[in-house]
Amino acid sequence: MASMNLEPIHFTDLKDNINNDKSPLLGAIFLFFLIFFTFLFVYFLYICTHRRHVDGGGNPTTPPGAAGLDPATISGLPVFSYGSSDKKPSPGAECAICLSLFQEDEKVKVLPLCRHGFHADCVDKWLRTRSNCPLCRACIHRPDSLSRELDSELP
Repeated sequence: MASMNLEPIHFTDLKDNINNDKSPLLGAIFLFFLIFFTFLFVYFLYICTHRRHVDGGGNPTTPPGAAGLDPATISGLPVFSYGSSDKKPSPGAECAICLSLFQEDEKVKVLPLCRHGFHADCVDKWLRTRSNCPLCRACIHRPDSLSRELDSELP
C-alpha cells in the first residue's frame, strides 16, 4: 500500500509569497496607469468638445455668417404679404424661426438668394446677429452682389 503524506499544509508559506517586496511596486504601477488613462480620457473629452470652436492656429473661429447685417440691408430685403400673390399659398407653410404658420396677409420677408421666407420680425432679429439664412445657412448676399447693388444705387 502506498504511504500517504499526512503533513499539514502550511499557510505561512502562502502568506510569505503574498507579502513579498513586489506587491507595493505592482500597486504603484497599477495606480499610475489608472491615473494616466483617466487623464487621457478627460483630455480626449476636452479636445472633442472644443475642437469645433478653435481653428488649427489655436485662435477662436467665428462660424461663417456670424457677423450681423446692418439695418439698411435688413430693411432693404423684399417683404411680401402672405397669400397676396397670384399663386395660391402653400398650406402649412411656416416660419422656420418661430415655427408658427403663416396667416393670410401676414408680412413675410423673402431672402434674395435662397428664396426662403420668414416672418419679417423673426428674420430681422436673426439678421441683426447673423448674415445667413436660418434654414439653409446660405449667405444673404454674395460679396460681388453687394458691390453691384451699391454701384446701381449711386446716381
